[in-house]
Amino acid sequence: MNPFLPKSKSDLLLWQVLVFIISVLGGLCSGSSLEINGGDGVAAPREFDYFKLALQWPGTVCPRSRHCCSSNACCRGSNAPTEFTIHGLWPDYNDGTWPACCTRSSFDRKEISTLLDPLEKYWPSLSCGSPSKCYGGKGSFWGHEWEKHGTCSSPVVRDEYNYFLTTLNVYFKYNVTRVLNEAGYVPSNSEKYPLGGIVSAIENAFHATPSLACSNGAVKELYLCFNKDFKPRDCAVRSSLQSEIFSQSSCPTYVSLPAHVSLGLEDDRTAVAWLPDNEIL
Repeated sequence: MNPFLPKSKSDLLLWQVLVFIISVLGGLCSGSSLEINGGDGVAAPREFDYFKLALQWPGTVCPRSRHCCSSNACCRGSNAPTEFTIHGLWPDYNDGTWPACCTRSSFDRKEISTLLDPLEKYWPSLSCGSPSKCYGGKGSFWGHEWEKHGTCSSPVVRDEYNYFLTTLNVYFKYNVTRVLNEAGYVPSNSEKYPLGGIVSAIENAFHATPSLACSNGAVKELYLCFNKDFKPRDCAVRSSLQSEIFSQSSCPTYVSLPAHVSLGLEDDRTAVAWLPDNEIL
């Protein structure tokens, strides 16, 4: 009899446990799946596959804010946004998942001081309140986007300033609002437009297929996707989990692009909380 083989059921169970522990320790020692960032103890995910530029339609998003505050662009009267505004530039994986909160690089408003004017106009918050930060607490809309998504955009974009500058440049170069207006898809509170026509107009302009998210038949978000060199590409198919999430706000055959009616300013204390909704969390 081999002296190393278990002699009873209890010995067999103990032997199986030991084999399992040894296999786990061996996997940890090989350590090829995770990297550690700069000694801060944060496990770095694998490098992303492509960028997704997420755009918001104010005419659909703003009516969700039942109260106003000074930081809400929906409340700017005649200066309220009337075109797609930036939600964020998101690194994504081809399998439908995404990295998030990749480093502990905190948002510093001073780093983007020279960009504040275009950011306020083209990348404003469309609600009141403060979104959650990656590692606890609350912060600004821009801070949320940088810490959650921007920190995952390396090695293409390595710092906060270039993350915001790059996003603005891509937004200006691929002007969705202009493309749709030239194709006859203009803001309207009465017209409905064929979804296929909107998609085709963008495909013809940028030679890539976008994806859209709707709320009650109105376009709420539109996504343009890019390779790492920022050449347009088709937006990847979402995973089954994401499909379930987005199915509640899927776009019908005919959609609207509602015109925004600005809200009036009220006391900040009555402002509603910031709601991320269909953000790729």
